[in-house]
Amino acid sequence: MSPQFNLDGEIVPAEEATVSVEDRGFQYGDGAFETLRAYGGDIFEWEAHADRLDRACEALSIDHGIDRAELRERIDETIAANEFDDAYVKCSITRGVQPGKLTPDPDVDPTVVVYAKGLPRGGVDGESVWDDPATLQTVKTRRMPDSAIPASAKTHNYLNGILARAELIDTADEALLRDTEGAVVEGAASNVFFVHDDALHTPSATRDLLPGITRRVVIDLAEDAGVPVRTGTYEPSDVREAREAFLTNTTWELRPVDEVDGISVGGGAVTELLSRLFDELVEERHY
Repeated sequence: MSPQFNLDGEIVPAEEATVSVEDRGFQYGDGAFETLRAYGGDIFEWEAHADRLDRACEALSIDHGIDRAELRERIDETIAANEFDDAYVKCSITRGVQPGKLTPDPDVDPTVVVYAKGLPRGGVDGESVWDDPATLQTVKTRRMPDSAIPASAKTHNYLNGILARAELIDTADEALLRDTEGAVVEGAASNVFFVHDDALHTPSATRDLLPGITRRVVIDLAEDAGVPVRTGTYEPSDVREAREAFLTNTTWELRPVDEVDGISVGGGAVTELLSRLFDELVEERHY
């Protein structure tokens, strides 16, 4: 069966899912998106994702006029149309087609696209979407500061992450990004955690980073399990010298890191504990 997209509220096959070349999302990257994960046909942490999408659209002044229930219905219809139980889902909202000028018109006729791709089952009996632990490489590209593009918004302008990934050598899976002050903030498409001095560390959300939904869930799981959590300002050497490290995002969940800048880090008890607790949470909620 051809992949099915939801384009402005209508289910259409992939070959018919077209967007105008005059759409501002194409011309200027003028749009926001969320990546979500469906377990057992249901969206994980839906309210948190919907809240973040709302904040992103507000930051971009995109008043799309689609209420949350309608958006969720479109997502559910897309998952069902593709006959998925477990899937990666991307929901994208652009400002739509407007006259060819940089200044946006406040009256918005948005383009809304929902795309889904099948993934393995999650939870206790599931399998990882990644085959091996990740290798991290510190890159020269710096994280775009919040004063330039809102750090907490997932926008269509992803050139920063693309340039970071383009620097990677063949053996590296993810870029380790620093902010303009040289502090570690995140991966190109992930949040970074590491274990040092018997505590779990992750860069503070007060820095220029996207505080992921999975990041927040993992912090909550760690605190509930009695694992000390520290947020702060770190150098690449802090991650390289860690006892263990892992990355989080919606698709990867928790992915162990076995190497940072050519230096072996390896997994460990905290990573294994939090991975198990995350799987148990997914299992309890969705299966």
